[in-house]
Amino acid sequence: MGRTVLPSACRSTRAPAALADGKTVRPTIVPSPARSVAFEVLRQVERGGYAADLLFALSTDLDSRDAGLAAEIALGVLRVQSQLDFLIARYSGRSAARLDPEVLIALRMGIYQMRYLERVPTHAAIHESVDLVKLARKRSAAGFVNAVLRKVDRQPVVWPSREIELAHPGWLLERWDRQFGVDVATGIALANLERPETYTRGSRIQDIGSQSIVPLLELSAGQTFLDLCAAPGNKTAQALESGVRAVACDFHWSRLAPMKPMRIDLVQLDAREPLPFRRQFDRILVDAPCTGTGTLAHNPEIKWRLRPEAIQELREIQRRILRQAMKALAPGGRLAYSTCSLEWEENEGVVEGLDARMVRRIPGRDAGDGFFAAVFDNGKIP
Repeated sequence: MGRTVLPSACRSTRAPAALADGKTVRPTIVPSPARSVAFEVLRQVERGGYAADLLFALSTDLDSRDAGLAAEIALGVLRVQSQLDFLIARYSGRSAARLDPEVLIALRMGIYQMRYLERVPTHAAIHESVDLVKLARKRSAAGFVNAVLRKVDRQPVVWPSREIELAHPGWLLERWDRQFGVDVATGIALANLERPETYTRGSRIQDIGSQSIVPLLELSAGQTFLDLCAAPGNKTAQALESGVRAVACDFHWSRLAPMKPMRIDLVQLDAREPLPFRRQFDRILVDAPCTGTGTLAHNPEIKWRLRPEAIQELREIQRRILRQAMKALAPGGRLAYSTCSLEWEENEGVVEGLDARMVRRIPGRDAGDGFFAAVFDNGKIP
């Protein structure tokens, strides 16, 4: 992975203030807003939060330059986390597992800036990482962090394993090797290490892979349209461009509420259970909850917290949702089942044995995130 070039971002400090007796008082050094936000994002991710949501929430008061640096550091650290942990052990003699979370995060951030970014001054990366540890009430570790980061260089590294080199869990790489072949699997992993291109549709940021799903329904004005797992609403908004009469649903009202400006019917429901509609719909989209393994460039924390058993658990949920959706499909109607997962169990495994046209997008081969879609023309689940 090549280094990312960013504008130089140093913290600002005032000169020591002189007192009447000739003594000086050094001002408190505060980490830059960008690094402070990145640190807090990574700390909350360790507790189960999602980086993209946290960056959006915590960057509202930052200017665009600082917001960009915060995102680059936070998401970059998560993308190459296993490489950073290997380097921490190499420079410090301690495994990442032995370090307090705040110390580990500060070291990851410092090493990432020093080895993976251009035009970030070494002294800024070191000193602000030390300051972040102090502010996190780990002052006793400040000397350790300072000593480790002063050993960091930019010499090429021979990674000890493929999973560290590609910065993905070994079990996930092995799954992709079996499903796609080693070359394609490697291409997926490498694509996930790069900062993804930003795509927009109208005023919304929407990945080009996500944009490819709604056209499969061949919508036209006046059709009734059911978006069964609609939040945050990007695909619903895309469908409305065709003039459909839409109903949008989701499990959590809090996720539906931001869609109120669309002025459509919003329904909170559990799509695994019988749907509460008396009518059937001409077009139905089931953009099912999934592992999200096709979106790891945007959501890199997923790969570090995902467990194999979750894939099978989600498959059962997806099959139940699809079964209920099929009952709501009008004669002559069309249904699209989609996920942003790469896993067979969540895709072909869900629609196995059914008459469907299937489409797949793979990171590294196709632009944007990975997506799967199966299109049914008035199909039925036995």
